[in-house]
Amino acid sequence: MEKICVAVRVRPPTPESSSSSSSETGSPLWKVEDNRIYLYKSLGTPISTASHAFDHVFDERSTNACVYELLTKDIIHAAVEGFNGTAFAYGQTSSGKTFTMTGSETDPGIIRRSVRDVFERIQMISDREFLIRVSYMEIYNEEINDLLAVENQRLQIHEHLERGVFVAGLKEEIVSDAEQILKLLDSGEVNRHFGETNMNVHSSRSHTIFRMVIESRGKENNSSDAIRVSVLNLVDLAGSERIAKTGAGGVRLTEGKYINKSLMILGNVINKLCESAKLRAHIPYRDSKLTRILQPALGGNAKTCIICTIAPEEHHIEESKGTLQFASRAKRITNCAQVNEILTDAALLKRQKLEIEELRMKLQGSHAEVLEQEILKLSNQMLKYELECERLKTQLEEERRKQKEQEQCIKDQQLKIENLNNLVTNSDFKRNQSEDFISLRETPDGFCNVIDSSDVPETPCFKSAERSFVVARSNYSELSSFSPMVHSFGDMAEEDTWTKLNKGFVADLDKLQFTPAVRCQPTPLTTATMECPPENHKEVEKFKSRIELLTNEKDSLQVKFNEQVVRNNKLMEEMSELRQETIHMKETPKRLHESVANCKDVHNDIIVTMKSLMAEKESPIARLLFGATETTTNLLSTLESQFSMIMDGQKAGSIVDNPLSDQWETLRVSLKNTTTSLVSDAHAKDEFLNCHNKSNERRCIC
Repeated sequence: MEKICVAVRVRPPTPESSSSSSSETGSPLWKVEDNRIYLYKSLGTPISTASHAFDHVFDERSTNACVYELLTKDIIHAAVEGFNGTAFAYGQTSSGKTFTMTGSETDPGIIRRSVRDVFERIQMISDREFLIRVSYMEIYNEEINDLLAVENQRLQIHEHLERGVFVAGLKEEIVSDAEQILKLLDSGEVNRHFGETNMNVHSSRSHTIFRMVIESRGKENNSSDAIRVSVLNLVDLAGSERIAKTGAGGVRLTEGKYINKSLMILGNVINKLCESAKLRAHIPYRDSKLTRILQPALGGNAKTCIICTIAPEEHHIEESKGTLQFASRAKRITNCAQVNEILTDAALLKRQKLEIEELRMKLQGSHAEVLEQEILKLSNQMLKYELECERLKTQLEEERRKQKEQEQCIKDQQLKIENLNNLVTNSDFKRNQSEDFISLRETPDGFCNVIDSSDVPETPCFKSAERSFVVARSNYSELSSFSPMVHSFGDMAEEDTWTKLNKGFVADLDKLQFTPAVRCQPTPLTTATMECPPENHKEVEKFKSRIELLTNEKDSLQVKFNEQVVRNNKLMEEMSELRQETIHMKETPKRLHESVANCKDVHNDIIVTMKSLMAEKESPIARLLFGATETTTNLLSTLESQFSMIMDGQKAGSIVDNPLSDQWETLRVSLKNTTTSLVSDAHAKDEFLNCHNKSNERRCIC
């Protein structure tokens, strides 16, 4: 296991940024000391939480040759020896990634230096022969294109047990020297996608992967030596972009979206790999084609180095901080690199023969008799261990059986609790219905039954069941060939039926015994269990702890069950109180009906008395009084009939509509008409009397 090698490189400032920053005061600057990088202000004051340490940190004055010697050279040499290797540059756009990987004519980058170094290393190894195959691809808008063969577009990724992850249909050129590879690189760069943005005139719009497959085998005894196959990936990633800074639009905007998406997925993979093995969940390698191709290099069988490039300008500080955070997380990833060998049958047989010869030499140089005794002793111990293991297996099976029984018991308890919760929910629903109430009836034998007209299940009455008993059979009586108690009889049976079922046997009531409560206890460990080897003993202890946890869980469920019983009892008390209130409410209409009937009788007596005392029965006052009396009588009769209808509706269980409003309106109109007619008659009579008096006065004057 080894960590990924992570380095940071600071790009030199551009002439425009250096001239603008020199005129400003207090602008922040990146400073490099040994293998740490700090964020300072121009006045020399450090900024908190802006210090990072890595394997290597390169300042603005560093060259590609220095970066290659300190960071990548060891990985290239390991690839020649049979290890997988990967090197890639990461950073924002215009931070110097392509220059670090490709370089220039005066200062070649990592890819060109690696190609030359591979062939120089091969020249130094004289006992092996090599075969090198190269390919060059780009990932443009999440589509894989072959840069060495333009017709190969939209290639697919596959995985093989021996080859691992590979791109199907990708052209591979067999090369023999470095110059041939450099020509292929130049031809592939022509087909690569570049573009112009506000931040970079020659901006990479795709990720490129230059892959070298190095195969080697020994020159002597070719058929009996293993073949080494290693893969070297040199990756130039496109830079992350901010649309506000690049001013991208149209095709450039679409390219930037795909670039940022793939880099975001790469960051997610790095975050997942940084977590511990216990907390690590699914690693999203397949979410992007870049991470899928680089899967062996990220937490797999490869030696990997990452070069994170940053820009020193002040307006790029946020992007530079994000790049440093990515590098800090990647520094915690560990890979498991090993030599990749393909063993033929002849090579495998040769290795086994060498191992046998070494063991034989060791055996001849030691005392054979002592070794035989040791072997015999070890075989006896092995036999004892096997017997002990068999015995422990049987004990473990027994413990597992008991554990299954306890789990089934716990499931039953949980099912009961769920049923009780459903019953409580239904009882709450029943209590909220104002017109339906539950009536309880107690049977003579002491059990509670719930009586309701609806089909909704009721809350049961949790009274303790009567204790069962066991009848002691006489020693001289014969065993019956069938059950002495029929299930339909319950816990009681008639004496004649009992005698008939038991063939004349009469139970001795003095020997009745209550069945004692039996508490389940775990089976104690035997002496043989205590003498088992430590490994088996640990496993037994583990099962014991699990059984204890299940027992505790069962006790907690029992406590919850008891609490639920208490809640149900409280609900039964509340339902009883509601039932009493309902009875009082049902009696209210009856009492009102009786009161209205009494008022009607008293009103009739008063009217009869007033009629007998009134002299002029045809006067307006009498007519007004009789009209109001008739209206009042009708109103009382309406109230009496309405209360009667309510009482009849309660008996029938239906809801009675309230027709009082219509009848009251009719009575009000009738009373108003009667009063108006009486008042008009009174005015007419007064005018007649006035006219009559005036005529009499005139006669007197004449």
